[in-house]
Amino acid sequence: MVKNTVAIIQGRMGSSRLPGKILLDLAGKPMLMRVVERARQSKTVDEVVFATTVDPLDDAVEAYCRQNAITCFRGSLPDVLDRFYQAAKAFKADTVVRITADCPLLDPGLMDETVTLFRQSGADFAANRLPPPFKRTYPIGLDCEVCSFAALERAWNEATALHDREHVMPYLYEVKDRFKVAILNYEKDYGTFGRWTVDTPQDLELVRQVYARLAGKPDFTWLDVLAIFEREPELGRINAQVEHNSMYDVDRRFLK
Repeated sequence: MVKNTVAIIQGRMGSSRLPGKILLDLAGKPMLMRVVERARQSKTVDEVVFATTVDPLDDAVEAYCRQNAITCFRGSLPDVLDRFYQAAKAFKADTVVRITADCPLLDPGLMDETVTLFRQSGADFAANRLPPPFKRTYPIGLDCEVCSFAALERAWNEATALHDREHVMPYLYEVKDRFKVAILNYEKDYGTFGRWTVDTPQDLELVRQVYARLAGKPDFTWLDVLAIFEREPELGRINAQVEHNSMYDVDRRFLK
């Protein structure tokens, strides 16, 4: 039986630190499209779905997706785990790949490595990083998580903590031996190398600088980006003061 692997990209307009960021310009296209284009280069993913919210702010996201032939799903604003579960169910996913829309330097090759590790290890969950307080060997912004639909459904049924519902997959790895977990690590440790994700204006400026140096190359890898930073280490100072959230941080606007 052929398995259906669906990459679900989460994103919304109501970001607390950079509102509307997913439709802001990045080298001539909205950041949303840049992430979708990168995810679509994956060789192990059958379908790419953009999962936004039912908040009226995200009407613009749905409209953009419709105008640009991007499959769009709308679900819960605060309960992102429910949004993922309902999207995975709607698109009949056997394997779910989680991507976030603030990672336009995402590497489709790393996505494929993570999916392959998931398949070959027989794990319930695989990733190329775990968020703080866990260790990682790839820079922030290359993040890819993969799980079985069955594992996602169990998390959806059982998880009650706010951070589990908002960050989708911590329930699958935060307690040892609850699920079988596999982690993709690089041969060298670049886990503290820098922030390649977009949460703030400084992050966006950095990524714009990187895209300018890539000069329209559509199939760049994370090693191409690494080479840019090794040639121009001063670029990292643009967002060096930005603090990265941990998996236990939740959006306080949703708390009653």
